[in-house]
Amino acid sequence: MGSRSARIFVTVGSTGFDELIAQVLSPAFLHECVRLGYSELVVQYGASRAAFDAFQGSQGITVTGYAYKREVTSDMEAASLVISHAGSGTILECLTLGRPLIAVVNEDLMDNHQDELATALADDHVLIKATCSNLQSTLRDQRYNFLVPLEAPDQTALAGILHEELLVRRE
Repeated sequence: MGSRSARIFVTVGSTGFDELIAQVLSPAFLHECVRLGYSELVVQYGASRAAFDAFQGSQGITVTGYAYKREVTSDMEAASLVISHAGSGTILECLTLGRPLIAVVNEDLMDNHQDELATALADDHVLIKATCSNLQSTLRDQRYNFLVPLEAPDQTALAGILHEELLVRRE
């Protein structure tokens, strides 16, 4: 896990995702975290406070949580692994920071654009897509250690178009 602390950051964003919170706080999942060398789990639980409050405690790993913060960037930066809902904003922020990411799709959503996005990015090997039912095995297999960084966008094409447009307007 390198020089970074052995910390997992879990975020559900601004809404709730009770199933994800319950899964990451389950004794079996926490045991797997400890087995893999993680010592801290920080949970941003959003509207899933009841799921977080049901947590009974754990041996071998420190668990802390909060509902909301103005920004979670510092928590992502401090983590050696991020487990997140599959919302586009959170995914983009995490990948921009270069953090290994397991994006958990909420299968209860009606129009599941999260699944489409997570699948496409997983196919590019920039994140690992999971569901609540396979999250523990996804953590165990540690494929997130072999992700490729998200490529920076090629801004030269846009700069060229803007330059060309400005020249045309001046003529």
